[in-house]
Amino acid sequence: MLIFALLLATLFLAYSNGANDNFKGVATLFGSQTTSYKVAIWLATLATFAGSLASIFLAETLLKNFSGKGLVPDAIADSTEFHLAVALGAGLTVIIATLTGFPISTTHGLTGALVGAGLVAIGTQVNFEKLGSSFFLPLLISPLVAIALGAVLYGLLRFLRVRLGIQKEWCICAGETQQFIPIPQPDATNILQCIKTTDVAVDSTEKCTQRYIGKFGKITNQQLVDAFHFLSAGIVSFARGLNDTPKIVSIILIVKALSIQGAMLAVGIAIALGGILNARKVAETMSKKITAMNHGQGLIANVVTGSLVIAASGYGLPVSTTHVSVGSIFGVGLISQKANAKVFYQILLSWLLTLPIAATISAIVYWLLSR
Repeated sequence: MLIFALLLATLFLAYSNGANDNFKGVATLFGSQTTSYKVAIWLATLATFAGSLASIFLAETLLKNFSGKGLVPDAIADSTEFHLAVALGAGLTVIIATLTGFPISTTHGLTGALVGAGLVAIGTQVNFEKLGSSFFLPLLISPLVAIALGAVLYGLLRFLRVRLGIQKEWCICAGETQQFIPIPQPDATNILQCIKTTDVAVDSTEKCTQRYIGKFGKITNQQLVDAFHFLSAGIVSFARGLNDTPKIVSIILIVKALSIQGAMLAVGIAIALGGILNARKVAETMSKKITAMNHGQGLIANVVTGSLVIAASGYGLPVSTTHVSVGSIFGVGLISQKANAKVFYQILLSWLLTLPIAATISAIVYWLLSR
């Protein structure tokens, strides 16, 4: 019975992960108006699923890190109760954040859940040294590195763009608007007459699209930027699937009848479903609220995110795609002077609350199961 509950809880965690995380790789595509929400979420879904399948061969270290071994004694780390508590603690934390529109880290939620269940199981004998070096340090440093790289890379490439003479242009949107004008009558009444007037607007965020002019060979600069933007979004989503899937699969490795390949496939499908069905609120936060961005700024943020997450996966470091993605977008926004510091601080607060909330839920679940 507990084994079946563990399988369901793990798939619930995977679904929650997809709902909160899938869109982060393509947020800049939607935020810069490069493509629609529908196209962006399907690109994210397919690329993330491909990353989930690739993790079968490329992410063994992360499987070991999130099994709980090394943090608590093997006897506890191999127990169904411990893994069920971790899955529920992380899953409930992530789905709550998703429903409220906050992009939090599943990695952070899993780390908090491991700590919470571990503290109930063995008290302060939890291996905090391993916890600090293998979990907290990468989670703390990665967003700072992403902010710095996003700011520096955008500043450098903007400088190069100006030196190379690549200019930007704004479209002018013209149309008609209707207005109702009251016309006084002799009997002290008014008649409303509808008139049409021409409306012309130059607007970068709502009515108009900023584009790069000029050509590189036979391809326009705008087409080149958009092509690399789509490619980078696919890479970020692929990297997210590669980095997150093994963390979730590690929870159900104790089920002997389930192969690693089968577990990866099931978790990958659940992640994909979560993104398709429940990503809209987090998508709005990531795409529109952290900073306004154009095509080039979105591309640079994605390049930084994809590079850092792929590098971390290769070294077995459990960085958060959320932290890296938000950090790179905010770093670009700082240089363009469009960053919304208030929204960024709210997201930081949600990150700070993730660990204690996940730890509390996991601790309660493990306490109930062990008794």
